[in-house]
Amino acid sequence: MLKIDFVSDVSCPWCAIGLKSLDQALSQVPEVQAEIRFQPFELNPQMPAEGEEINAHLTRKYGASPAQLEQTREQIRQRGAALGFSFTKGARDRIYNTFDAHRLLHWAGETDLAKQKALKLALFTAYFTEGRNPGARDVLLAAAESAGLDRAAAEAVLDSDAHAEAVREQESFWQAQGISSVPALVINERYLLQGGQPPEVFAQALRQIAAEEAKAAGA
Repeated sequence: MLKIDFVSDVSCPWCAIGLKSLDQALSQVPEVQAEIRFQPFELNPQMPAEGEEINAHLTRKYGASPAQLEQTREQIRQRGAALGFSFTKGARDRIYNTFDAHRLLHWAGETDLAKQKALKLALFTAYFTEGRNPGARDVLLAAAESAGLDRAAAEAVLDSDAHAEAVREQESFWQAQGISSVPALVINERYLLQGGQPPEVFAQALRQIAAEEAKAAGA
């Protein structure tokens, strides 16, 4: 069993691509069993709750031109479509604060890892497919319900500062491990895979890592 810490943000398109790609990779190597835990990383921790217009944000942050931004978006849309995930054109017009999403994901991870993953996917869909704010209370609660989580318990998390300290500690931990861009897949606390790689690249790496771990265990 491989332990995969999937370090990511719900407002990161390459993280959505990376997760869908990882799922396909795991289906290609059924002999490799994996446990996925989602770890927090905020691309924009200082972002206000109301968010910011995305083109202005990306231009300021990366210095990209409108043509470059559209070229990247089209690449992302095509990669997503190939993996069965829809990046709706024009849906994502703002970037938002995602700290509450990470608090809810942390809580979900303590409850049920399968539901944590379902919540992560629901939040990706809410933002990238439906153009909704993944930091908004109603969006978070709807995503939690769709993931099979208890709505009243999710409300209690959001209406308090529950898991805030734990999320900040985890963010600091992964940054201290050298994670500065996402998605980052840390496997068995020893191996690092980065970016939204194609499924076959992930599959080859997982197969090799599983073989190395089995060899080490038998040594």
